[in-house]
Amino acid sequence: MKKIDVKIINKKAGELFYDKEHNTYAFNYTHPSKPISIIMPYRASSYIWKNKLHPIFDMNMPEGYLFEILKQYISKEYGYIDDFLSFSYLCANIQSRLNYESWCKSSEMESFKLEDILHNDTKDTFSKLIKVYLSKNAISGVQPKSLALLKDKESLSTKEYIIKTWGDEYDQLALNEYFCLKAIEKTGIKTVNIQLSKNNRFLVVERFNYDKNIDEFLGFEEILSLLGKNKEEKYSGSYERVARIIYSVVTNKLESMKSFYTVVVMNYLLKNGDAHLKNFGVLYTNDFKKIYFSPAYDVVNTTAYYYKDRPALTMFGKKMWFGKKELLKFGVQECYLSQCDADKVYTKCIDSLKNTIVEIEDYLQKNSDFKNIGSKMLDVFRFSLDEKTYKELPNELTQHWR
Repeated sequence: MKKIDVKIINKKAGELFYDKEHNTYAFNYTHPSKPISIIMPYRASSYIWKNKLHPIFDMNMPEGYLFEILKQYISKEYGYIDDFLSFSYLCANIQSRLNYESWCKSSEMESFKLEDILHNDTKDTFSKLIKVYLSKNAISGVQPKSLALLKDKESLSTKEYIIKTWGDEYDQLALNEYFCLKAIEKTGIKTVNIQLSKNNRFLVVERFNYDKNIDEFLGFEEILSLLGKNKEEKYSGSYERVARIIYSVVTNKLESMKSFYTVVVMNYLLKNGDAHLKNFGVLYTNDFKKIYFSPAYDVVNTTAYYYKDRPALTMFGKKMWFGKKELLKFGVQECYLSQCDADKVYTKCIDSLKNTIVEIEDYLQKNSDFKNIGSKMLDVFRFSLDEKTYKELPNELTQHWR
């Protein structure tokens, strides 16, 4: 039976098996070890998952655009495809606290210059990245994206980045996400490090699971994984449940809950209808002495593309664009904040939104290519300033978009 060796910072912890006849995945610790996942502490018996990969492995599986490309390649190469084969093909090139030794062949990866990628953001460049790094693309999400090893001439180091681009369906998605993440950054919490390419075709995102101070990869788990769920279940759940699971595992509870609450409020104000269970996570050191809310990532204004879009998860049992009253209630009741702290966070978020509106207005004066999406974003952001609750964006706001 084929297996994958699972290691923690290059030291073997256990083995992953797949019983194809019964469609069952089994992970066994081979000796006492630190946990491979917060929800999988060491035990002598097997961790069995029926029909699906264990969540700690599944969270690396590609979706959408990347999966379709990977599926075509693997099906042609091996004559079949399943999750175990896909993960076996990808896992040897994953850079994280967990690393793997697979029965599939791994290959040396060439690197590119960060400066070249930023200045040559063409379809040909992106196609080349996909081809070179196909066996490294253990990243989720449906939009066109690729992992890449890029050399930064300023730091004289090679790092792992995610290169995101967009097609006609999601016009100007890179710039959309750039403005949204910068809006969250203005509130004072940590966000991923991002750069826009010359022609705004690429959003270059630095991976945040490495701590250069200790020269070690950090553990990272999505909330989806901590709930024991797989990618097909990423829209099933509530923001209350996310708050509770974060509070139960982090070691810096007040700071992490303030950060999480900030991200939730900003997702509502920015009208990001895709803030699902894979878009929140925690980082931790190898000894688990520090577990904390991860930097904000994957935030876009989705209503610019689907004007009837609603929040990805429920709050108070509903998927509605809640306003100030309900969001403050959520901060106090579910994020364990004082009324004063919740008020301060909410005010920071509103101030950030106002500053972002001014930035986009200034940008549109010189960049007509962004007019369609940018104008829709402005309409929605100004709408959010009324601080009221709406089931969905009203027709009078969006009728001129159609």
